[in-house]
Amino acid sequence: MLAEAIRRIRLRRQQLRAPYAGSPGDVVRNLLAVQSQEFPYARWTLAQRSSTSASSMVTALSVEQAVADGTILRTHILRPTWHFVHRDDLGWLMALSADRLHQGNKGMYRQTGIDDDSAAKSGRILAAAVADGAHKTREELAEVLGQSGFPSKGLGFIYHLMHAEISGVLVSGTPVRSAGGALKQTYALFDERVPGSALKPLTAEGREQALGRLALRYFTSRGPATVKDCAAWSGLTMKDVKRGIEVAGAMSPGSLGAAQCDGFDFYLASEEADALASGDDPSPAEDPGLPRVDLIQCYDEYVMGYSQSRHFLGGTAPIFPEDNGPMHVVLLDGRLAGWWRHGFSGRTCEMDVRMNRPTTAKEQEALQSEVDRYGRFLGMQTKLV
Repeated sequence: MLAEAIRRIRLRRQQLRAPYAGSPGDVVRNLLAVQSQEFPYARWTLAQRSSTSASSMVTALSVEQAVADGTILRTHILRPTWHFVHRDDLGWLMALSADRLHQGNKGMYRQTGIDDDSAAKSGRILAAAVADGAHKTREELAEVLGQSGFPSKGLGFIYHLMHAEISGVLVSGTPVRSAGGALKQTYALFDERVPGSALKPLTAEGREQALGRLALRYFTSRGPATVKDCAAWSGLTMKDVKRGIEVAGAMSPGSLGAAQCDGFDFYLASEEADALASGDDPSPAEDPGLPRVDLIQCYDEYVMGYSQSRHFLGGTAPIFPEDNGPMHVVLLDGRLAGWWRHGFSGRTCEMDVRMNRPTTAKEQEALQSEVDRYGRFLGMQTKLV
């Protein structure tokens, strides 16, 4: 019963269950940062947290538009890997992350010959290349750097770009489509996409406030979660997370609660804490909406938002199958129940879904409903293969 309560609370707080978000930007505001290295699947991460109604659900095109107009930005942050972040949050969140990210990259900077002088010079070149809305693809920026004597491929090029992102020089621009139809990221000037948020070192007080904001947003959107969960997700130390919880309590009194369950010290939204501690959360058997199938990406925040307590998912994810099988996650009533991926044949999206056990008739119906919803998200026909 405890595991069921934890899963149900997490599903609600992450908006995989009602109340849903109204727009892609609202999803990112709630979750603060959403892992997004696989852009096609990351679009779905945002859409599936919106209305389930066919007439008002978020589509792939609406997510792409939010990225294009800069409401949502995609950049390297936190651990670091690609994340979606709302433009209203990127300035303070990157300021909190930048020093630690540069410190973590020091070994690769040395290996690729990037020092303060070369990074400053390449940063100025990249900034000039994308200024005044001249958003450029990675290939175009490789040519720009190559013409100035910098690496145009390999790790040297990658880490010059990443240094510029972490330093508040570059951020995502308006995506473009290749000749084959694939969506490609572009880069833009950070100051133009995040106006008024020039990246500056945080004061001691400013850093404490940022720690409090991060802790409040993380635990209210992903709780029940532990200090270690938050530290692994954010890349912060456990000491920083604990301090963030203290500051969050002063910033927003009564917003966070705590519950000790199954040997874990959980933090979560206060209104959920009493239910978790008392075990009052209703059983799934009482929910007329079940069974419910969710097709989530393997880097979804329902997976990657936790480390120490990820096992409440009911299985191990992400995995990297040796047989080239699908790696994205099928949830059945919030528990890992299989794997999936999409493929395309003409104007049809073919859904390769492999359940861990035979499904009942109602479970198969729930799976088909989710496959149909994915088709509405894409704006094309879907079929199980």
